[in-house]
Amino acid sequence: MSRPLVSVIIPTYNRKYALGELLESLARQSVQEFEVIVINDHGEPVDQLRDSFSELELKFINLKVNQGHVHARNEGMTHAKGEFIMLCDDDDLVTPNHIEKMLEEIKDADLVYSDVEMVEYKWEGIQRVPIKRMLFAYELDKEFMRKFSTFVSSGCLYRRSIYNKIGLFDVEMKNYWDWDFILTVLESFKVKRVAIASVLYAFSSSGDNQSANLSEIRNHYLKRLCDKHRLGNLPQKNFFTLLEEPEVMAKRAESQSVWDGEKIGHRLP
Repeated sequence: MSRPLVSVIIPTYNRKYALGELLESLARQSVQEFEVIVINDHGEPVDQLRDSFSELELKFINLKVNQGHVHARNEGMTHAKGEFIMLCDDDDLVTPNHIEKMLEEIKDADLVYSDVEMVEYKWEGIQRVPIKRMLFAYELDKEFMRKFSTFVSSGCLYRRSIYNKIGLFDVEMKNYWDWDFILTVLESFKVKRVAIASVLYAFSSSGDNQSANLSEIRNHYLKRLCDKHRLGNLPQKNFFTLLEEPEVMAKRAESQSVWDGEKIGHRLP
C-alpha cells in the first residue's frame, strides 16, 4: 500500500455512534488518499467499526488509561504516516469534498482551516438528527485572534513538518488547546482560512458546560493560555454572548454553505 497523503487524527471517548457518523462522512470523501487513526481514550470498545468501514484505511489505538483528548491526539501523531495531518473531533463531520478542497488550498500555505456550520442535534434512538444550524465564519486576523479565537480545529489540515518546530500539543492545556495551537502556528507559519463551511461542528448551548466547577477549571486554563502567549487578562465569557459583541460581529465574513441539512447517519446496528 502506498503512503497515505493525509493522516486523519480522531481522539474518541464513549461516542461510538457519533464516531460512526464521522467515519461515514470520511468514507464519502471525493478523494481517498488518507488513513484514519482513531485513538480510544480508554472508553467503550469501538474496534468493531472496522468491519463496517472496510473501505477506509483504519487504525485503532486503544489507550490503557484515560489521559484526556490532548494526550490522545499526541499519541495518534506517533502512528501517523501522512505528509499532512487533519484533526477531527469524534462528534464532528466533514462534507464530501472537504479533504479535496483543503489539499488544493494548502499548496501555498502551511495550515488551512475552513468555516463551519455549528449544528445542534437531538437523539432519536442511536441516530443524531440535526435541529438547528448556525454559520461560524470570521476573517482571519492575527491580532484579533489574540482576543477571540475564530479557529475551529476540526477539519483543519496542516503540514506534518510543523511539529519539527513547535513540537506536539501542550498536554497541560486541557482547555483552549486549539487556541494555544493556532496562536503558536501563527507565530512562524502561513495560515489560511478557506471560505467554505465544509465542517459540521457539534455544539449545544445546554449541558454541564455552564457549571461553576467547569467554569473554574476553564478559568485556570484561560489564565495559563494568557500567560503563555502574553495576552493580558482575558475575561471568560459565555460563547454566545461573545458572538454578539460589536468587535466580534465586525469580523463576520461571507462563506459558501455546502451542507444540504440532512443527517449523515451511520452503519451500526
